[in-house]
Order: sequence, then structure tokens, then C-alpha cells
Amino acid sequence: MFDLATVQAALRDHGVDGWLLYDFRGLNVLARRVLSLPEDAILSRRWFYFIPAQGEARKLVHRIEPHALDHLPGSPRIYLRWQELEAGVAALTAGAPRVAMEYVPRNANPYVSRVDAGTVELVRSTGVEVVPSGDLVQLFEACWDDEQWAMHREAAQHTRSAYDAAFAFVAERVRRDGSVRETEVQQRILDHFRQHTLVCDHPPIVGVGPHSGDPHYEPAPGPHDTAMKEGDFVLIDLWAKLDRSRAVYSDLTRVGFVGTAVPSRYEEVFRIVARARDAAIDRVRTAYAKGEPLQGWQVDRAAREVIEKAGHGEAFCHRTGHSIGQETHGNGANMDDLETHEERRVLPRTCFSVEPGIYLPEFGVRSEVNVYIDKERRVHVTGGEPQTAVVPILKAW
Repeated sequence: MFDLATVQAALRDHGVDGWLLYDFRGLNVLARRVLSLPEDAILSRRWFYFIPAQGEARKLVHRIEPHALDHLPGSPRIYLRWQELEAGVAALTAGAPRVAMEYVPRNANPYVSRVDAGTVELVRSTGVEVVPSGDLVQLFEACWDDEQWAMHREAAQHTRSAYDAAFAFVAERVRRDGSVRETEVQQRILDHFRQHTLVCDHPPIVGVGPHSGDPHYEPAPGPHDTAMKEGDFVLIDLWAKLDRSRAVYSDLTRVGFVGTAVPSRYEEVFRIVARARDAAIDRVRTAYAKGEPLQGWQVDRAAREVIEKAGHGEAFCHRTGHSIGQETHGNGANMDDLETHEERRVLPRTCFSVEPGIYLPEFGVRSEVNVYIDKERRVHVTGGEPQTAVVPILKAW
């Protein structure tokens, strides 16, 4: 829940004079989460909430929705006309020359940039310098409490065991029928989730052969629903969370071969990916062991250098990892120096994926684990032991 004193202490630590939170019709989910607005709260007019580094918080709300922010401390100011809104914004930030908002210059990090350019222009017109709020958002939206950490560990046990269920199902069906379709394996995983009271926002990825080389392949009934048979390579990416309030996700990827002996080409590529994965994890562990600040781009760089040196740089076409929270892709720092130059810090009590990959025309390999840094600054890899070799499905099951 929102606590004004805690937020104000963070503002002082970050050297900003205030934090201006703004939303219009749910466009800024980050502001709504930070302020603990109910997810079903439907507000049709613009609202602002200003938190100074010291002193009383201030609100600006429309006359039609004067009670929109009543659950928050601070004095309200009511506007009706657009002129009153603009004057109200100036009054909110008066005496605060440097203010954080959900904004990043040049939209360099769209995960943080939730405030439109026009609103930023309005705030700047009052003489205020607007700075990014990314690390503040992490502190109050992306950091987990002990209950969420426990729910993640429980979800991770069941997402890990989903691979045993899926690979055993593949082995059974291939031996019995000669093949099994991607969507049938996908459904087996969803059944496993239901058995363990897990939910997910999107069905898992099951990709066979060339489909495994498409990072965001989506199996679906129809002509592209491929039947896997002996001799095929398969990638499974799955994610789920407990069906409870405030639960957070576990998100894992593993690869297997429908046979008893894995061909050397698959193993060769997998070993490169696994080294990249482990290099990223080691970068996090080393930084925390030394007490060094760590930014998301540095973790990505550690993994990417391994794959580039192996000659597959162009085949690693996505960031190394993403924040994990109540959504599969959360609102904390991503491990990214490809799609964005992620300068947000990798903070204690946050979780993220580490999932480098190499995607070739005939097959693709990704190895994904989750990393959580607890409040004592200890680094945990969840979802069982990281995969060390391509699974020979017909040998293991």
C-alpha cells in the first residue's frame, strides 16, 4: 500500500524535489500501481498527484470526479476549465525545480515513458525540469514483498514440473502414435497449470524445428500446427502464476530432442546459449558480492558478448531478460542493451528473466531462468537447476 513518508525518503535519496504522477483513462498504469488505485477504478478525467520531497502532498482532480484520490493523503485542488487545469499544474509543482515523471528523453525506454509529450510540455512550461522516474517506479511497483517472493517460489516449482509433464506426454504419444501436435502439448501444459491452480495471460509456446527459431511463435490449430515426431527438436517456453491476489509470475524456457541421442549440432548451439545465460547470472552475482551498482544493460552485455564471440551475434535478436511481476513482463529494469539502453538499476527485491537465445532457420535455442535478489541482497536462480544439456526426450521418459 502507498506510504507517503517512504516515498518522500526515496525522493530525497534520488536527489529530486518531487514526483508528479499523472493519468488519463488508464494510460499510465505505473502511476496507478504506485498510488494503489483499484484496478477497476474507472476515471474519465485527467488527474495529478504531486509528492514533494518534503511537506504535504497535493492533488489536482476534475469537478466531475472530486473524490478520485480521496484514499491518498494531501489537500485537493478542483479544476473544471482547461485554464484551471494548467494553473493547477503550476501550483502543484511550485517550489520544486526538479520533478520526476514517467518520462524518458527520446522515448529511449518505452516501458517507463507513459506520460504523453504534451503533458510533459505543459509541466516544463511552468519552469520545472522533468526527469525520469524509472528507479522510483521500481521501488514502489516492481519490488516484491515476502508474500510475493513465497508465491513466486511456489509457482516456480509447478512451472518447472510442467516440463516433466510435457516431455513425458511427448514421449508417450510419439511411442504410441508416432507423433503429437504442438497444440496438444500446449494443452497438456495448460492442464498441468489448472491442476496446480496456476493461471497465465497467454498460452505457452511449443515450437518444433523451424518454429523454435521464431522467438514469439504462437502455436494454434490449423495448417501451421506441426506434428513432432522422432528426430525433431522442440522448444517450450511457459509462464504462470498462482491464482491469488498480487501473485507474481515464473517464466521458464527449456529445449528437448525427440530421440535418445541428441545430435551434436543442437548440443553445440545449446552450450553457447547456456554459457551466455551463466555469464549474465555471474555478472549479477559479482556486482552484488562487491556491492557495486548494476544497470540492466550491463547484464545484457555480459550474455551478448558470449554469443557474439561465438559468431552468432545476429541470431540473438532480443534482449537478455525482462522484469517479472504481476504481469509476465513486469515494470522493473529489463536486461537490455539491444532494444533499449536500460539504465535502471537492478534492485534488491526485484525479479527478472535471463533468457539468451540463438535463432537459426532450421531451429532455435533459448534457455530461460528467473533471477531474484532478496532483501538481504542474495541472488537466487529459481525454477530448478538451470538446464545443462538438450533433453533426450525418448531416453529420459
